[in-house]
Amino acid sequence: MVSEEGGERDLSQDPASVRVQLERILASPQFHAPERGRRFLQYIVEETLEGHSERLKAYMIAQVVFGRDASFDAQNDPVVRIEAGRIRRALERYYLVCGSNDPIRITIPKGGYATRFSSGENTSIASEVAASQAHENLQSQTGQQGPTTYRHLLLPIGVPALLGAMAILALIRPLESYLSPPQATRAPVASTPTNRIRIAVDPLVALDGTAQTANFAKGLGDQLISKLMEVQNLVVLTPGRSGAVKSGPHFNLQGSALVESTVVHLHIRLIDGADGVVVWANQYDRDLSGQTILDVEDDIAVQIAMEISKFRKLGDAAPDP
Repeated sequence: MVSEEGGERDLSQDPASVRVQLERILASPQFHAPERGRRFLQYIVEETLEGHSERLKAYMIAQVVFGRDASFDAQNDPVVRIEAGRIRRALERYYLVCGSNDPIRITIPKGGYATRFSSGENTSIASEVAASQAHENLQSQTGQQGPTTYRHLLLPIGVPALLGAMAILALIRPLESYLSPPQATRAPVASTPTNRIRIAVDPLVALDGTAQTANFAKGLGDQLISKLMEVQNLVVLTPGRSGAVKSGPHFNLQGSALVESTVVHLHIRLIDGADGVVVWANQYDRDLSGQTILDVEDDIAVQIAMEISKFRKLGDAAPDP
């Protein structure tokens, strides 16, 4: 379906293509969003495709995506509104950095949470080209000429003038290079990626072996990878990749988790990959009462990433600029 404004096509009737585009976005390293933000985007896209846009209210999203209970109050807890703004910005950045040529654009219009699927830019350009070609064909068939413009009057003069200017430049540039003293060529600065600080986030250990603790440890590990990627001068490695580092400073982030009743106990340590020395460690205790697991994971991951980014040992290991 083509709308009258801007030539945009509504692609909500093509769910397969929209889902392919969603997977492309989620798999892109240029889409900066935490795990719960990705779940939020997947949920509102699927609900829109299923024709359930009217269900996309803050109260429903808070319960389904963020684990809030029936007492959730959107006025006092803006978690859905904040996450929607974060995902809007992440989508805008994705399409600006690497998704400008994607066939489908997924957006979240302000004022609601229902997603919009369109290919407006490509369709608009194609429409303009098709209209221009149709106009030219009509003129050639009817033998009619368009109105004379300044461009038609200046064309016979502009082409010879342009050729003359190019000839003059062709004569001046050799003389300029002959008269000017030679300049030393500046050697390009060699890139040394092996000197960048690498941190491998190892899987956190669930001490009690329960599914609840294992899920918490897995979710926190994902959040740590996401938050550490935002720290400048750090390269984050996936679990099991630390052994591939042959040179340069590298560290391993390890830890364990234990959930007792409504309290989670977490021990985190940073190990120097060169000699196995523990260079930093900390303990975190959080009460899960009145909070969701996602919020606790996000809060702890932000705090750990902040402490690691300010850790003196990392600053000493960083290469000189």
